[in-house]
Amino acid sequence: MKRVWIMGCGDIGRRVARLYQSQGVQATGWVRGQASLALGEQQGIAMRLGDLDQGCFFPRNAFEGSEIFWFMPPPNQGLIDSRLRRFLLAVQKAPKRILLISTTGVYGDCEGRWIDESEPLKPMVDRAKRRVDAELALQEWGETYQGDWVILRVPGIYSAERLPLERLHRAEPVLLAAEAPWTNRIHADDLARICVQAMQLAPKHSIYNACDGHPSTLTDYFNQIADFAQLARPPQVSLAEASSVVSAGMLSYLQESRRIHNSKLLKELNLQLLYPSLADGLKAMRRG
Repeated sequence: MKRVWIMGCGDIGRRVARLYQSQGVQATGWVRGQASLALGEQQGIAMRLGDLDQGCFFPRNAFEGSEIFWFMPPPNQGLIDSRLRRFLLAVQKAPKRILLISTTGVYGDCEGRWIDESEPLKPMVDRAKRRVDAELALQEWGETYQGDWVILRVPGIYSAERLPLERLHRAEPVLLAAEAPWTNRIHADDLARICVQAMQLAPKHSIYNACDGHPSTLTDYFNQIADFAQLARPPQVSLAEASSVVSAGMLSYLQESRRIHNSKLLKELNLQLLYPSLADGLKAMRRG
């Protein structure tokens, strides 16, 4: 009997669990909040509750021979992913394979160049540095225990439930089109399918860019969402003006630009995306 754990079983985790349920496989989800616990239970997922920051005990035999999806984000502070490191130390060689969701932010600013998985890692902000530490921790675990792992570097995720509509209602500004950085994205349903396919088919120790391969500028992204939702397009400001009118978090995103190839993902995993571009995703939502 296949044993599947989804550590950090939020929106993407529940979509992954649904795919396994359609195959007759019961996944076990791990969350730290009551709201996520209830949503998982409503879907019929076997749920576990525990806060990894409070010294959870992991019985090694619970993960023996299991396939583990690690969707849990690192802590909000520091430069290391203490949650993943603590888990790996506890389970040692028990898991059959661990799939980690990382971020394309590990590449830092690439000045709008097209890049692939061979691009050197140069994270600029702490949240991306913590993700690099998670990747390193997983690779170190693989070396120490001959463990099998897969890493997915994921950009912005969107779906009908994950659109920036509140931001558009607030009329928060975006950059002038000519100054806007390139950004990449993936539909939540495609990401769930990628996760399952990678767990089942990816060669040992594989790394993939899990994006749709059709980047656009951040300004174009917000404009497309506004048009889709029949809202006013957001006002535009220069990069020089942005520092005084956008949040520090958004400003950090505006200072990174990259276009990311997904050819390795599609070829090695024999994948055809449901939504190969944002336009395709929005078109499907209209048909809804």
